[in-house]
Amino acid sequence: MEEINRISIIGGPGTGKTTLAINLGNELKLPIYHMDQIAHLPNWIKRTKEERDKIILDKINENKWVIDGTYKGTLESRIKKSDLVIFLNYSTLSKISGIIKRYIKGRGKEKRELPGCKEKISLEFLKYTFTWNIKQRKKIEDILNKNNKKDILIFKSRKELNNWYEEKFNKKIEIN
Repeated sequence: MEEINRISIIGGPGTGKTTLAINLGNELKLPIYHMDQIAHLPNWIKRTKEERDKIILDKINENKWVIDGTYKGTLESRIKKSDLVIFLNYSTLSKISGIIKRYIKGRGKEKRELPGCKEKISLEFLKYTFTWNIKQRKKIEDILNKNNKKDILIFKSRKELNNWYEEKFNKKIEIN
């Protein structure tokens, strides 16, 4: 892990991408960029796709970073620049569970990685999550397969990820 300076963390909603990014960034002394933070202004106001993608593409030209998020518009560019890609490829049930736990824990509170945005949940977001494995996963797998020369780790469960993290950093964490 000493020579890893650029890490992309991807996966569906509720997989713990942000928690993992924070932990890896702190452990490896790398700046952390949350794509949701780049995509949203306070009160969940969305930036334009063009503005969002320009910011992301500027960030990936930096020498060191951990970026969490799956936005497909810049995914291939991020993968090409990454030293390590971590794909949290969990079941739909695991993702929904992660979202519900996050909502219960943070309901009505400002998200620390999204200043000015309070934790919320919507029917539209749950529907997107329920269909993510059907509609999104294959597209991401295709992009990963095109870039298979990269160091890509795929975790199918939180337990797998937590065990890997403990093995690599000799620290036990729970990425929910």
